Amino acid sequence: MTPTEQYIEILGKLKAGDLGLLRTHAGQGLDESVDGFDLFAGLWWPLRQNNEWAPRREAAWLIAKLFAFCPISYSHGETFASRLGLCKPDNFRDMKRFQQRFDRMLSLPIRRIEPELRWSLDLVAKRSYKLDWVKLTDDLSFWERESRRLEWAKDFLETFEGGKSC
Repeated sequence: MTPTEQYIEILGKLKAGDLGLLRTHAGQGLDESVDGFDLFAGLWWPLRQNNEWAPRREAAWLIAKLFAFCPISYSHGETFASRLGLCKPDNFRDMKRFQQRFDRMLSLPIRRIEPELRWSLDLVAKRSYKLDWVKLTDDLSFWERESRRLEWAKDFLETFEGGKSC
């Protein structure tokens, strides 16, 4: 099992109180709360100590908060961008705004992407889609690489253009 898979498994076993604590830290940095930092350190640091390939700290913190906000069921291969592409609106005006919002998300640095990811995950959850949390975590760990963003754009467009409206 990869360190990222282990991390997602750990998040899936969190109790309601821990998930609630993570939700209260939406939009906050890791250094803004002792309680949040302590919880996160207990989740992530043991993985990092044992394996240098553990998800990057910033991405792991973001994923912990997103998972607490919207604990969508895990399914290998169900990429974030392809699931979001299935959520396209059925009227042209909303569809254009939807595409523009996705394009804008691709241009954001990881430290500013959380609100857009929350919006997107909410759409995915409302349609009861599953998600590959491991892939999402790995993608965000290397978000500064243009190749990751291009991969998202390709997955989104392939699904968006070929999928049905919701």
